[in-house]
Amino acid sequence: MSRISAPERLARDLDWNLLRVFLALAEAGSVTGAAERLSLKQPSVSAALKRLEDRVGTRLIDRARGRFQLTAPGLRLLDEAREVEAAILRLADRITEAEGQVTGHVTIALASHVVCPLFDRVLAGFSADHPGASFSLEVMTSREAVALVAARRASLAICLLPLRPAGVVADLLYRESFALFCGRRHPLYGSRSLPPEGLAGQAVVSFQTDREGDALGEVTALRRRLGMGERVVGSSAHLEEVRRMIEAGIGIGPLPLHVVARDLAEGRLWQLPPYRGLPQVDVYLCHAPALRRNPAEAELLARLQAALVATPLGDRTYGAA
Repeated sequence: MSRISAPERLARDLDWNLLRVFLALAEAGSVTGAAERLSLKQPSVSAALKRLEDRVGTRLIDRARGRFQLTAPGLRLLDEAREVEAAILRLADRITEAEGQVTGHVTIALASHVVCPLFDRVLAGFSADHPGASFSLEVMTSREAVALVAARRASLAICLLPLRPAGVVADLLYRESFALFCGRRHPLYGSRSLPPEGLAGQAVVSFQTDREGDALGEVTALRRRLGMGERVVGSSAHLEEVRRMIEAGIGIGPLPLHVVARDLAEGRLWQLPPYRGLPQVDVYLCHAPALRRNPAEAELLARLQAALVATPLGDRTYGAA
C-alpha cells in the first residue's frame, strides 16, 4: 500500500468549515467579530482556529496580547481560502451552466450613492431577460470594492479608483462633476454674488479621498486654489454622511452635482462658486479577468461593456456646466 503524501492527507482531513472560520477571523480582525459574523460562541471560534493550525502544522494568526495579525503562512492561506470559497459558491452555477441557462448570483460592490442611468438601464434590461439570475448590491468604500474584486469575492465593482491592484481591469463607466455646497444653517446659504475668494478660510467637510494624489485629488486642488484647504472639520467615506454634515451647517463640502439635483431644487443645499470649470471625477467598472464567471456574471459584464462602447463619454458625463 502506497504511503499518502502530506498534501493528500491535508486534502482528505481538512474541513471547509475550518477555512470558513479562518476567513471570518481574517476579515473581522478579532475572535469577537468573527463569532458575531458566524453566529458562534467565541470559544468555538478559537477552537476551530486551533484545529486548523493543527491540521496545517503552523501558526496562522499571531494573537499575543494587544495583537491580532496574520502570520506569513496565514496570509498565504488567506489567498487560497478565498479561492476555495469562490469555487464553492459557484458549484450550483456550474450545474445550471451545463443546461445553457443564464442563471447565477451576481455580487456588485458599489461606492456610496452611485447614480448612473446607463448602469440602471443595463441592469433593468438584463433582469427582465434573465429572471433566473439573482443579485447582491453591497455599498462600501471604493478601496474595499476594488479589493473585493481583486480577491474574486465580488463579480463587479463600481467605484472610484484610488489604486488599481494587479489583476483588476477598470473601464471608465461615467464621469461626474463636483461642486461646492452649503446647507440652510450655513451663513453663506442664499448668497448670489459671492466671489470665489469669499470661500477662503471657510470650514470644510469632505470625503476621506479628498487629498492630493487620491481619487478626489482634483477636488483637493480646487479647495486649495480657493484657500479652503486648512480647516477640514468633518470627513466620511460615504456620500450620504458628507451630505448630512453639509446640511447640518458643519461646513462647506463637495458633492457630485447630478446626485444632489433634487436637494438643490428643494432648498436643502445651496451651490457655491465656482460654477464653471468644475473638477471632474471618473467612476469605473472594475472586474477581474481571471475570475471564472457564472453565466449571469459573464452576460451582465458583456452587456455593460457593450453599452460603454455604444455610448459616447459625453453622454456618460453628468453634471457638467
